[in-house]
Amino acid sequence: MLSIVGNSKIFSDTIQNFSANPFRRVELKCQLAGSADHVSAMELLRSKLQTIPNVVATRKSKLKSRIQLVGPVLAVRPFCHTDHYWQCISTQPHDPRSARRGGLPTPMPAQLILTHTA
Repeated sequence: MLSIVGNSKIFSDTIQNFSANPFRRVELKCQLAGSADHVSAMELLRSKLQTIPNVVATRKSKLKSRIQLVGPVLAVRPFCHTDHYWQCISTQPHDPRSARRGGLPTPMPAQLILTHTA
């Protein structure tokens, strides 16, 4: 495969060589419904992350949550070797069907409108 990189790209940008590192962080986000229990969802994802092949066991996978208007968003961050990066992304449990199998509701944007008549 022939790769052509311009001079301005080499001299002005930061070049990252991920293959030189022993592992790489895979980052995916998972939107949950507002009615979902994000603590139980994090436990469900932790148990699913242990079953993914080629995830580095020496680095603990990170799970972080952030609350948005629709509901909590979970950041799933396992670590894997750079050779297995795309395989790790494709087998991550970020599919909404896997969340429903875990007993979590499907995320849907909804607004509650209260009207008051005088």
